[in-house]
Amino acid sequence: MEIWINPACSKCRSAISLLDAEGADYTVRRYLEDVPAEDEIREVLERLGLEPWDITRTQEAAAEELGLKEWPRDAGARERWIAALAAHPKLIQRPVITADDGTAVVARTEEAVRDALSRREPHSSTSL
Repeated sequence: MEIWINPACSKCRSAISLLDAEGADYTVRRYLEDVPAEDEIREVLERLGLEPWDITRTQEAAAEELGLKEWPRDAGARERWIAALAAHPKLIQRPVITADDGTAVVARTEEAVRDALSRREPHSSTSL
C-alpha cells in the first residue's frame, strides 16, 4: 500500500494517523517532491476508476492560471489533463492510497481510509 501525501495537508496527516493506528504497512510518497510521471498518473486513475478531472484540485492557483475550468472533460482532452497533473502535482487531489488489491482511493475521509485498509492482503496462514 502506498499513500501520496502533502505533509502540509491536514487530511493527509489524518489518513497517516489512521493507517498508523491500524498498524498498516504502507509507503509514504511525498508527491510534490517525488512527482508522479504521466504513466503513474494513468495507472492510478485506472485503479481509482476515475478520470483526471475527477482528481484535479481546480481551486489551486495553477488551475486558475491554466484555465482548467474551461478545459473539455472528454476522451480527447484526457492526455492534456494528465500532462497538467504531472507538470503541476499540487493539482492532484490528496491523499491517494493505492491498495494491495490493485485498486486505489482518494482518502479524504476516515471512511475512505478504512475502505483502503479493508482491501489489504490477508496475512498468509498455513493450513494442514
